[in-house]
Order: sequence, then structure tokens, then C-alpha cells
Amino acid sequence: MAIEGTTEVREKEIRLGMVGGGSGAFIGAVHRMAARLDDQFELVAGALSSTPDKAKASGAELGLDPQRSYSDFKEMAIREAKLKNGIEAVAIVTPNHVHYEAAREFLKRGIHVICDKPLTSTLSDARKLKKLADESDALFVLTHNYTGYPMVRQAREMIENGDIGAVRLVQMEYPQDWLTENIEQSGQKQAAWRTDPAKSGAGGSTGDIGTHAYNLGAFVSGLELEELAADLDSFVEGRALDDNAHVMMRFKAKNGQRAKGMLWCSQVAPGHENGLMVRVYGTKGGLEWTQKDPNYLWYTPFGEPKRLITRNGAGSGPAAARVSRIPSGHPEGYLEGFANIYTEAARAIFAKRKGEAVDPAVTYPTIDDGMKGMVFVDACVQSSKRNGAWIKV
Repeated sequence: MAIEGTTEVREKEIRLGMVGGGSGAFIGAVHRMAARLDDQFELVAGALSSTPDKAKASGAELGLDPQRSYSDFKEMAIREAKLKNGIEAVAIVTPNHVHYEAAREFLKRGIHVICDKPLTSTLSDARKLKKLADESDALFVLTHNYTGYPMVRQAREMIENGDIGAVRLVQMEYPQDWLTENIEQSGQKQAAWRTDPAKSGAGGSTGDIGTHAYNLGAFVSGLELEELAADLDSFVEGRALDDNAHVMMRFKAKNGQRAKGMLWCSQVAPGHENGLMVRVYGTKGGLEWTQKDPNYLWYTPFGEPKRLITRNGAGSGPAAARVSRIPSGHPEGYLEGFANIYTEAARAIFAKRKGEAVDPAVTYPTIDDGMKGMVFVDACVQSSKRNGAWIKV
């Protein structure tokens, strides 16, 4: 990745495959753009759809060799593992219920996995997948892409450095409004699978966007969840999964300080598009970041005026700089943040190629982050069923 003021040695692009993400798929296109942005990956194979005709057509649209455009991910894994120039990594961008079986086929053949979140559709599948990942020499990267934003990295660095003291409070929000009406019944594909327990899993808004908010809060604060109490709702009549959640959290003590958290995620909040936000308050100050202004981080030392830190501007540190591409004042956003996860994964894969240790500065979500997200969703569902009882995680 080109970083202002630094030089990185170019290596031959990583041969990438993709499962899912065929014609009309939103997140598949995002993954492809993210993978291309820093010229670290080349898409050479795909099982882009389980429908053979669509898989073939989607492969043709992307310029794939017809011999490497598959309609079955298992066939793809078997054949690519045998090819001299077969794929080194695979991006899994399917609905949640396919994640486990697809990742399993590639992990057991030593192919690195870059998987969309949440980890799987069930906690039992997540546990099996973690066992496979732990036993495999291949890397497992989970695309909690919001951790790739430079100013999210800046906030994490400041908290690690003690700039706001011991953390007391973590506030997380992710409101949307796109499921305010029952559009899943109209045939809207994204809504249909995301509200279907058989494909999405036990969590609706909690699994889809709540896991993002929770992951972001934990990533920035460095805290580990201890227990939670959740109130989940399906406000739209006939909807099988939650479309709104309020969650209270208690974190494990760190540096002698116990911290509390609150998370709100909703897909029925008119006026909100992707309102992801995190606020962290400590004994010496507070930080606030929101995705709508991703290049800005608000920092307030206790008793002093609020300060604005801009990406690559005055006060911005090395953690933000190493995942920034352009000078301050030029905005970087969603795709660049997403691409940072791919480029961090590439750095780790390049190290694996050479048999070297991965640079400690390389940071990306792992199978363990995926497990935490699955445990979070399961605890939220169990708590809500018990009228908001506190559940140990």
C-alpha cells in the first residue's frame, strides 16, 4: 500500500478466488474493489453463484477464465489446490449460512480465508470453524471493515497510550432505516436473506450491524465483554428476526477500572442510513468517532476545550498514518477503510510466503473476533428471551 513518505517493496499479486458475489451482489463488488485498491490481489477464480448459469455469466463479466469459473465452491477448492498457480486466498461473500462449509473446504487445503461477517449463522458452526482455523496453517481474516478506518486506529492508539485514562464508558450505535417496512415480502433479495433465520442466523439487526458496533467498541477500547443484558424487538409485523436492539454491557476490569457499555442497533430508525458511532470515556477524557465524518476524531481532555483531530493532520499518530493513502484534507472513506483490511491481510500473506513472522503492526480481525461476535449475538438472544436477564459471556 502506498503510504505518504514510505516505500514498500512490490510483490507479485496474491491469487484470489471468491465464493458468492455474483451479478447484482452488493458486498461482493465491495470486496473486489477493496482487494484491487492497493494492487495486492488478482481475482483469478470464483464460484460466484450456486446457480450454474449465473455463475458462468458472472465469471464472464469479471473476465475470469471459463475453466476457473465454478458453480460449486467445493469443486473450486479441490481443483484450485491442485493447480500450480491456484488461488492462495479466497474471499467468502455469501449469506451467513454458507460461511462455515465454504471456509472449511479452503482451510483444510491450506488456502487463506477472507470471510465476510458475522462468522457463521450458528454458534455451533462458529466453534467448529474456529477449531479448523486454529489447526490450519492458513490465515483467517474476518472483514469487520470499520476497524480499517485511520481515525479508528487513531482512537485505539490514544486509548492504549493512556490519553483518556482508564476507560469507564463505551457507547456504541449503529442505526439504519432500510427495514422500516416489510420489504422482504416484496422480493428484495438483501432483505429476504437477512431476515431469514435459516440464512442469517439467530440475530437480525444484532447479527447484521450489532456485531459491527460491538466489534468497533471492543477494538477501540481494548476491553473484553463479561456479561450483557439485551432487549430485542421485531417491530415489523411478521418479521422472524430482531430489527432493533438495546444492549447493556459490563466489561472485564482493566488496569483496576471496571467499565460499562451501551449498544443500540436498529434497522427501523427513519432518518438513519449507516449511523455507526463509538464514544469512549475515561478518567482523563473522552473520544468520539462517527462514520459519517470518518476523517475526524473528537478528543476532549477533562476540563479542557474539545479538540478535533483530522486524518494525517496535527495530532494524528503513526497508527492512522500507516493505513492512510493521501494527505490530510482529502477525504478517505468506506472503500478505503475496507481496503485496509485486505492490505493488512496481504502483508500477513506475503510474510507467510517468505516464512517470516508477521509484522506486529499488522492488524486485522481474526477468527477470535468472529467468535466474540457470535457469542455476543447468542447472549443477546438468550437475554431477551429471559426478559433482559444478565448473561455471562
